[in-house]
Order: sequence, then C-alpha cells, then structure tokens
Amino acid sequence: MESKYIAYHFTVEPLNPGVEILLAELENTPFESFEETENGLSAYIQESLVTDNLLRDIRILSTDGFSISHTTESIAQVNWNEEWEKNFQPILVDDLCAVRAPFHPKTNAPFEIVIEPKMSFGTGHHETTHLMIQHLLDLDLKNKKVLDMGCGTAILAILAEMKGAQPIDAVDIDNWCYLNSVENTERNNCQHITAYEGDASFLVDQKYDVIIANINRNILLNDIPTYVKHLNPNGIVLLSGFYTEDIPLIDDCCQKNGLTVDKKREKNNWVGMKYVNL
Repeated sequence: MESKYIAYHFTVEPLNPGVEILLAELENTPFESFEETENGLSAYIQESLVTDNLLRDIRILSTDGFSISHTTESIAQVNWNEEWEKNFQPILVDDLCAVRAPFHPKTNAPFEIVIEPKMSFGTGHHETTHLMIQHLLDLDLKNKKVLDMGCGTAILAILAEMKGAQPIDAVDIDNWCYLNSVENTERNNCQHITAYEGDASFLVDQKYDVIIANINRNILLNDIPTYVKHLNPNGIVLLSGFYTEDIPLIDDCCQKNGLTVDKKREKNNWVGMKYVNL
C-alpha cells in the first residue's frame, strides 16, 4: 500500500537566505523531500508522521527579519529519487573536491566523490558540508584515525579516506543514513571506512586523531565532552551545523573541555570550526 503524503508549501520573504536556512532546519525533521519554488520551498512528509509540534523547533519561523507562511496539500506518492535527480547539480569546492551524482559525467578534480544522497543529508550543497570539506582539504590526514559523527551520506568520511586517513568510523543515528553510508562508501571504492548505526554512546574505548561532527548545536553541546575523551593528544575536532550567533556557546563548551580554537570558517551565517587539544 502506498504511503499518503502531505506537502507543506512555504512562502518565504526574503527568499535569500531564508530558503536556505529553512531547508537546513527542515532537514532535521521527518520531511523526506524538498523542492525550491518561485515563492519559497515545498517540503513533503508522510501523513502518518505529521504531528501538532512538527514545526515547533524551526527557529527561522519566529526569527525577526523573515516572514514565512505555509499551506498544506494532500498529494499522491512521489518518486523522490526522480525529484532530486532533476535538481541535483554537481559542485566543486575550492577547485579541489568535486561532488557529483552517479548520473553526472566524471570530472578532473583531484578529489571526486560520487554521492547518491536519497533521503540522507550531505551532498556538499549545504553550507555546513561545504565548510567541512574545506577544513578537510586543509589537513594532512595520512594514516590518521578519523571519526565522522552524524555522517549522513558519509561524504566527509569518504573525503578523509581519499586524503589518506585510515581507519575511519562513520556513525549516524538514522538507519537510512547508515544504509546510505554503506552504499556510498562502496560506490567510492573505500577500503578503510566502517559505518555504524548509533550516536555518541557508540564510543567506548576508541581513540581518534580527527573527529568530525556536523550535526546541530544542542547535540554538539551535549557530546563535545565525549568527543574530547576519545581524542588523541594533539588531536583535531571539526565542528559544524550551527549559526554564527552560536559560536560563543560552542566555544565556551570546547574551552571548558580543553580545546582551543584554531580556525573558523563562515558561509551565509553558518559556521565550521576547527579545534585542537594541544
């Protein structure tokens, strides 16, 4: 039996950067597919997953400077793969790292990652993934042990292996992300990545040279102490998934746990931070 879906049609003013921020926040909810429209954004969700507080934690809806309204529509089943394939374009980060889908032609980039995201987060298009790719491109990862926490599509773990890291653990609490990570690591012929379904409680006695966490502010604030416990001396922690205004909270938590900020990147009010434990 096909699932019945509900479309939420958002009208967003101003469109830029309103649509990008709204999309990023909705990606942390049960919505399964998104489509940018002339007036904003349409988001699709199974009717069985709609709740009264579905939009409760979407901060931009109550943020000064943005006017966002929405209507809902009951729709028939949608071929999600076909929808994102129509809109997913390849990207190139700093002329070094290309991210494309399987149906795109090959590139000549030094690092080329082939991703079939389906319903997982992480195609490189979002600012946070872009920022983390830039951080990884800067690092010498040869023979470094890496943890990609909240790995989504495993795009960052894949780039880490391409840069010489091994072994690499890619962890996500979402079953779909776990399955998609396995698929994408195989698609990119990775030999040193192991995907796991779980969260920070997965960490027991492992130690890492580099820990990547592109999640969201609240999870980061809760899990940073755990990351530090599993970080080798002179280790590196890359954090993203939060806004510029969240930097003081993240920075304070990191400092209290022995981390020192080393580099900050920003893109459209999103932040990617590099910390070290010297």
